[in-house]
Amino acid sequence: MTTADAFRVAPSPPISPDAADDTASLYHPATYATATAVDAAAWLDDIVALARGAGRAILAVYHGDDDALDVRRKDDDSPVTAADDASHRHIADRLARRAVRLPIVSEESAAPAWSTRARWQRYWLIDPLDGTKEFLKRNDEFSVNIALIEDGVPRLGVVHAPVLGETYAAVRGAGAWQIDADGGRTPLDAAGTADAAPLRIISSRSHGSPRLAAFRDALDAPHEVTRLGSALKMGRVAAGVADVYPRLGPTMTWDTAAAHAVLDEAGGALLTVDGDALRYDRPSLRNPWFVALSQRGARSAWRQALDAANRAR
Repeated sequence: MTTADAFRVAPSPPISPDAADDTASLYHPATYATATAVDAAAWLDDIVALARGAGRAILAVYHGDDDALDVRRKDDDSPVTAADDASHRHIADRLARRAVRLPIVSEESAAPAWSTRARWQRYWLIDPLDGTKEFLKRNDEFSVNIALIEDGVPRLGVVHAPVLGETYAAVRGAGAWQIDADGGRTPLDAAGTADAAPLRIISSRSHGSPRLAAFRDALDAPHEVTRLGSALKMGRVAAGVADVYPRLGPTMTWDTAAAHAVLDEAGGALLTVDGDALRYDRPSLRNPWFVALSQRGARSAWRQALDAANRAR
């Protein structure tokens, strides 16, 4: 099978929206353990196009009437809208019809049990609309996140912000880029801000807490804080315009995986409170606390700052 054959759309009819919402029904279980080896670098342009297509599906709702938003609440009280649903269907339908078919874990579908996921070498991990709260505030700071996980680490990642027009993408071992509307690639470098400048912390626009204040106080260095929504925060660290993104509250694997791929390939790091790299082959889909770091950020007192934040819980 050639690389082109591997990513072509198979000649089968599109799955229905109902089937797209049933992750377990997308593939025969044997596919999980025996998926053909993939050339992720050759797939990148296709996944960028897929993320941008999902972005257009989101914008059709974003620029429509409020009555069409169809806002509901999940069990954890987080919001979900018609735009989340439209993006999920767009992505899941097209991934499910590739010649090389891999399992999908999406925020907007029921994930299989760990006993099933533990057998997967590779799978797609997607957040069809990261930053639904920002979407509802209409502040434009939301994104589509698509990651290919292999052996517990993100091998490919795309983060696309449809309103802002920002697209971050990476393939492990090949590089990380910001991709313009014409497909041009600008390499990303997570060196960070200049040493003479204040350390730049970037934090969530919707999830501030006293723990962040404790973290900042313990850094013991001049710093400034910028607030931003969704996975764009890690994109800014990967681009070297921010140094430290501490996440001192709950996130899920689909929130981080795509941007994690970008950050790693740009030369930054995403680390847990123990100093370990975040992995995606765990029973729980919930992430522990973490910090995303530029190279300058990695030289800061981030460990003692995390300890202080932990004491402030």
